[in-house]
Amino acid sequence: MTELYFIRHGKTEWNLEGRYQGAKGDSALLPESYVEIHKLAGFLSDKEFVHIYTSPLRRARVTGSTLQHELDELQGHPIPLTIASRLREFNLGKMEGMKFVDAEAKYPAEIDGFREHPDKYDPTRINGESFQQLVQRMMPTINRIVDIHPKDSDKVIIVSHGAALNAIINSLLKVPLADLRKKGGLANTSTTVLETQDSGQSYQLKLWNDTSYLNKETDPTDLI
Repeated sequence: MTELYFIRHGKTEWNLEGRYQGAKGDSALLPESYVEIHKLAGFLSDKEFVHIYTSPLRRARVTGSTLQHELDELQGHPIPLTIASRLREFNLGKMEGMKFVDAEAKYPAEIDGFREHPDKYDPTRINGESFQQLVQRMMPTINRIVDIHPKDSDKVIIVSHGAALNAIINSLLKVPLADLRKKGGLANTSTTVLETQDSGQSYQLKLWNDTSYLNKETDPTDLI
């Protein structure tokens, strides 16, 4: 049984401002995000992780390396970390850097599809990436991670992005594309856990979007 701990990166300046970051846009973590990563490490500290994989985008990479350092300190031994390019966020094309309200005004159909109706999302006009393309891009990396860590005791951390994680996690659970957003969004510094007992042929959801360890009310700017 392999357990995958999916972590969304810490909150950034653009998250706070309500801007789309995507695969090329990026901004720094907020100072309080480092405190929240410390709390996340405490939440995870009683588990033995064999590896951390992270998106190459700065906000995820810094979250992953900070979490690695915190867990190394708490557990007294190093956890390997690998940067995996396919774990990056959706390519949102022309919407990257735009405030949510501005994107909604300029690209209403695209925003409605992206947030509410993934099966109808057509990113052609914004030169973006579809849900199908995102899943096709990420799935080989998830499969490879499970292949590398097949032992019953193997626990792996995967640090990525809210929209990308929502899409790939639900795809692993075989949720239909039309229902991909029905569980809601994923919060910054949240933990979602899947396990597989058959080498990735099927997955079971053990934990969804847990932020209890942050001891705070979730703000709308925390979610995507």
